Amino acid sequence: MTDTEMRLDPLRQTWTVFSKSRVVKPEFSEGVDDPAAPSPFAAGNERFAPQSIYTAHPAAGDPWQARVVPSRTPVLRVEGEASMGAHGFYDRMDGVGAHEVIIETPGNAPLEELPLPAIGEVITAWKARMLDLTRDERMRCFFIIKNTGEQAGATLKHAISQLIAMAVVPLSLRRKLIVTREFYSRKKRSIFEDILREEVRVALRLVYENNGFAAFCPYASRAPFEQAIYPKRQCADFHGITDQEIAQLADVLKTALQRLMKSLDRPAYNLILFTAPTRTRRHDHWNTLSEDFRWHIEIVPRLFYPNGFEIATGCHLNSVLPESAAEYLRKVEV
Repeated sequence: MTDTEMRLDPLRQTWTVFSKSRVVKPEFSEGVDDPAAPSPFAAGNERFAPQSIYTAHPAAGDPWQARVVPSRTPVLRVEGEASMGAHGFYDRMDGVGAHEVIIETPGNAPLEELPLPAIGEVITAWKARMLDLTRDERMRCFFIIKNTGEQAGATLKHAISQLIAMAVVPLSLRRKLIVTREFYSRKKRSIFEDILREEVRVALRLVYENNGFAAFCPYASRAPFEQAIYPKRQCADFHGITDQEIAQLADVLKTALQRLMKSLDRPAYNLILFTAPTRTRRHDHWNTLSEDFRWHIEIVPRLFYPNGFEIATGCHLNSVLPESAAEYLRKVEV
């Protein structure tokens, strides 16, 4: 096998990524268990991290506000052919993509405790790197992933997020694309618009909103205190976010995370930003993406590991109704 390889499960139609780099633990991985361990991402320790490919400089004070570096243990690599080939009965391809680390602060504060302009710089870094990677025609879809806490897959306590670019559209995103396309074909409007309108109207599951975004606990939340953040403007591509919306998103993101952290005594969580895949030159079945899909964020606390029932059925077990979770979150002082 090459350094990274992808194999398609013919029954589930899901991809498994095999990556040799994931065999070796990243340097300083003990940082989760040892608060005194040095962070390779802190100011002054830049020599421990790869060369920056993006840097945001503040007007004064810290030497930098946010940095982006290639991952030392990439899930996917830019080298290789983005084409699927047969392997006997099965299908496989090179593990083509990109894996970058967004260092959200030169200090040790978590994202939600940073000032709003600093959170805005992190969001701007997400946008800038995504825009740059869209120039590579092999890349079809992009994800921003933030793992916080060991149970969520974090290996360091330093505030970071990750950008993953893939040469395929994975099943989790493809399912959403199919649902949104079919809804639009029937209703001639976006399902995201209908969900957002309902959540704002009833307000029972609403956690926080401003002029640009709303955070709410989804009607069928998969985990206690799960939150979703939807933009109020129809936009399929995250990299289409405006400067005004960056400031508004920073406000909603800070509030949503602060309320979650204070409510559950700093739980582990996964934050995932979903955006539309790139459009191909051919006329394919994703041609209504700009009208039917909307980029969005999901924040899922990791309070329990999946059990056999959830794995077997694909159903989720949740002991807290979203209405109760949202009510509790709204009462948290931030």
